[in-house]
Amino acid sequence: MFLVDQVSLQLGGSDGPRLLDDVSVSYPRGHFGAIIGPSGCGKTTLLKLIAGIAPGEETGDLYWEGRNLDEQDFDPSEIAYVPQFSIAHDELTVRESVRCALALRVRGSACPDPDQRVDGLLREVGISEIAGQRVKTLSGGQLRRLSLAMELTSRPDILLCDEVTSGLDPQSEHEIVGLLQQQAREAGRMVISVTHSLQHLTDYDSVLVLIRGRVAYHGPPGLLTHYFGVENAELLYARLAEENPSNWGDLWREHGEEYSGRAGVSVVANRNPEPEETDEQGETKRRRRIVPNPVEQFRILLVRRNLIFLRSVSQILLQLGLILGFPLIVAIFAWNGLPAVRTLSVGLGQDIREEFSELIEYLDHSSEVGSVVSGIVMFQVILLTLMGANNSGREIAAERAIFEKEKLSGLSPIAYLMSKTVFLSGFVLAQSLWMGLFVHYVCEFPGDLLPQLGFLLLVNLAITSICLGISSLMHSAEQASLVSIYLVGFQLPLSGAVLALPDMLGTAIRPFISAYWSWSGILQSLKDQHYYDIVKTVAQSPMAAMPVCVWVLGIHIVIGLVIAWIGCERRRIT
Repeated sequence: MFLVDQVSLQLGGSDGPRLLDDVSVSYPRGHFGAIIGPSGCGKTTLLKLIAGIAPGEETGDLYWEGRNLDEQDFDPSEIAYVPQFSIAHDELTVRESVRCALALRVRGSACPDPDQRVDGLLREVGISEIAGQRVKTLSGGQLRRLSLAMELTSRPDILLCDEVTSGLDPQSEHEIVGLLQQQAREAGRMVISVTHSLQHLTDYDSVLVLIRGRVAYHGPPGLLTHYFGVENAELLYARLAEENPSNWGDLWREHGEEYSGRAGVSVVANRNPEPEETDEQGETKRRRRIVPNPVEQFRILLVRRNLIFLRSVSQILLQLGLILGFPLIVAIFAWNGLPAVRTLSVGLGQDIREEFSELIEYLDHSSEVGSVVSGIVMFQVILLTLMGANNSGREIAAERAIFEKEKLSGLSPIAYLMSKTVFLSGFVLAQSLWMGLFVHYVCEFPGDLLPQLGFLLLVNLAITSICLGISSLMHSAEQASLVSIYLVGFQLPLSGAVLALPDMLGTAIRPFISAYWSWSGILQSLKDQHYYDIVKTVAQSPMAAMPVCVWVLGIHIVIGLVIAWIGCERRRIT
């Protein structure tokens, strides 16, 4: 039995809107219930409250099988939540989506034959014939069936469905409702479905009507029209609008018990819920946790992410374009190598005017050489920051809804973050190494190659991790991309490599500019070359020591990953 006992939910403290107001209902196992009501009445909010993801301040109690959920929350395998949106990745097939959902939610020892389980689920929801199709090719009804199959992988006791028939044609809607009814009847699950449709109410065991967060009715569908005094259910919403919402709530509290009892539910939750079942030793019976450990989830997520990338032709072409094309842009400015460093001739026979003229030419030439060397270094660094932003700016934000859904089903945020980190590190490694090697050998760039490659790698990792953190905090992929591009846009002017910043401003800003530390570190690798002295004469900002550059860039990487972890851990309502 599931009990909701005088639950209220309010946003923004005592002055905020009340989304649910003193809701008390109960549902037994094997029950198929509908939740209906006008838009904004609290249907989805109540569903999210049961699932444990509703926003706001909650009062009241929820019980499942005698267990107070405030004290012992649901195990992820006990409850499943089917949202309105698709919870599968477009590039995967139907079978791969269900197989991956099973692997993320049920560890191997609890599912000895996963392929047989997947085949059974596909048959159960009626999509065996499209098992090899990509998700992006499915119709609305097929997507709903796929979502249901993915949620059933853990064999939950409670199945919550949020407008899963919305936007479907009448035949598809009828089939989905029948499928949900079957889950309640044959599998003995408590199935609660939020719906706007009034066409199939007779297929449900009970109908809960909400208005402005209050219960207006909770009983059998056959008595719905009698209770509200309407000829048919289509007139229900018009009838609700005729009375103040609080009046409907008061009326139900006064007369509801006689109606709710006929549907096997209660108008008021049991104030003394039944005790929890215990085993022979007197210990409380709890469902055995079957969610895989984070290491196993990490492996599954990494395999899935690589598979999605390899099936996206546009992403492959983009990465190849960035990796191969950006070094060519740098090479344009030094295709024939760097200009040779001239030296001043020393001779007593020179005329003073000749010496002065030679000095002027030397200074002009040195300024040109120093600017070219510094510019090539900064150009490499800025292009790699652009690649870093492209790597991760959308990585989490673009699939936030799917991630939040998988987190509700038991996905470890640290496993998710580590899979992203390892996946993106492959791009960072290829981009940085190819940039450094190409410029060093094709453009004959001087200096020690190893530290140069190291600093290119570090700045790419730093921006990639910071943008991954940004992506974890943003509400949409577009917001994440915009903020990431702004971050890269500020790297060049605030680095001080092109135009000198005021001393105090430069000292305050440079610790946050990854490009400056990579630029400075690479130039330090030229210390054994004449170029280093020349660059020092034209550099607009002081250069930091190489160990300091390494430490600062390392700190940037850690900060980005910490921000990303915080963003992944934080619950985001979708």
